[in-house]
Amino acid sequence: MSLPTPLLDFFKRGEVDRDARLLAAQGGLAPRAHEQLALLIHLLDDADLEVKAAADTTLNSIPKDALAAALARADTTESTREFFAERGVFPAGATGGDTDEPLVDPEPPVSEPEAPLDEAARESLTQQIAKMNFTQRLRAAMKGTREMRAVLIRDPNKMIAASVLSSPKLTESEVAGFSRMANVPEDVLRIIATNRRWLKNYGVVVGLTKNPKTPLGLSLNLMGRLNDRDMAMLSIDRNVPEPLRMAARKKVVAATSRS
Repeated sequence: MSLPTPLLDFFKRGEVDRDARLLAAQGGLAPRAHEQLALLIHLLDDADLEVKAAADTTLNSIPKDALAAALARADTTESTREFFAERGVFPAGATGGDTDEPLVDPEPPVSEPEAPLDEAARESLTQQIAKMNFTQRLRAAMKGTREMRAVLIRDPNKMIAASVLSSPKLTESEVAGFSRMANVPEDVLRIIATNRRWLKNYGVVVGLTKNPKTPLGLSLNLMGRLNDRDMAMLSIDRNVPEPLRMAARKKVVAATSRS
């Protein structure tokens, strides 16, 4: 099963400027491994010759054993495997592992602080991010700290917000937190709701279902996964759309009548 690639989608739609494309071609964005491979392959067809050449150089720099192991992972697409098969590289080695670390990363990611930031430090960080240009925010979304991701997931630029979800450093607890936030772009909630691995986390399911910003169709679909207690809470929650609340109430009434 291949995972969603929100970052790659922006590149495919031609919505990324040259500086960001060149950075990605050089391996500087360093998203999750399967997404990085797909992104580099895409950039081999870039109209800019420097971007195209950089992508080819970066792909050729990946050690064959690491590349073969990445190709053996379940989240690698068949089209990616076919591309490398034509280059004589085939899936081999360890097929397991949950690591999302990129295969190429010219610069180390920003280290996490040992203790949570206090209010003043968080405010200072928010001000620093506000002064960043697009490419700097894009790198911070992918390689920054947990506190940076908490700010950038709410970025008005959809690509920046979506790129947070491509960060190899992102944890499921962060995703669960994002799923509860009503001030994130709707696209963020849609991306989370299409990731089967994240939906195995019950906290993510509850967060999406109860988030008033989640598209109604997704909330109704996820509602069936709630336990009895959360279903009952949903049935009286005035913050969610009325059709969702009414659907939850019908399920609660039906469950009560059976017991």
